[in-house]
Amino acid sequence: MTGITGIGLMFFLIGHLAGNLTIFGSSEAFNVYTYTLESLGPLLYVIEAGLVFFFLYHAILGISIWRQRKKARKEGYDRYQTKGGPSHQTLASKSMIWTGTIILVFLVFHIMHFKYGLFSPDEGTTILESAGGVEGRDLRALIIAEFQKPLIAFGYIAVLAMVILHLSHGAWSAFTSLGMKHNDTSKKVQAGAYIFAIVLMLGFIFIPLYIFLTGGQGSLIAY
Repeated sequence: MTGITGIGLMFFLIGHLAGNLTIFGSSEAFNVYTYTLESLGPLLYVIEAGLVFFFLYHAILGISIWRQRKKARKEGYDRYQTKGGPSHQTLASKSMIWTGTIILVFLVFHIMHFKYGLFSPDEGTTILESAGGVEGRDLRALIIAEFQKPLIAFGYIAVLAMVILHLSHGAWSAFTSLGMKHNDTSKKVQAGAYIFAIVLMLGFIFIPLYIFLTGGQGSLIAY
């Protein structure tokens, strides 16, 4: 089940990145995107509840697997060793429980930060602008203002780097759990998982990094 929930969350991340990149579109594109989501009304709450369930269920399964493995080797091992074949023990695989926990805490902060603007009440959240002909919260201004702050920008980048670790092993594990376990296939899936995680997260990292380095005035940001 961790594989199925993990794959579902990967699709969510792809869609989330596509939406986030609209910040480099027209001056209204990102706010139109966020308003379109908010205009779904009760359906949006159903979708959000589904995502919360997916994240929490995935986290609970992960913690359960980690605890079972910990109980199975109470005294621990001095070194990792497989019984044959190529080892998939990596920094990513060994740190899944820790990167997963950090990501879960980060998600709570992320939602409170940008969806509700609780940590920056004076930035963007009280500004109204036209969003496709309808007035809405200027979340684009909030994001641009926040990512000009070093602590926020590089804090997000640091967590996204951990997501690369978590996602690279998680993507490989998800697909091998669905039957792709042959040595040659497993190697290809592992390589593909690393490429997928790095490319996806570089897309997310580019947003705060570009805004910070250009002071929110880069040529890719339309006004």
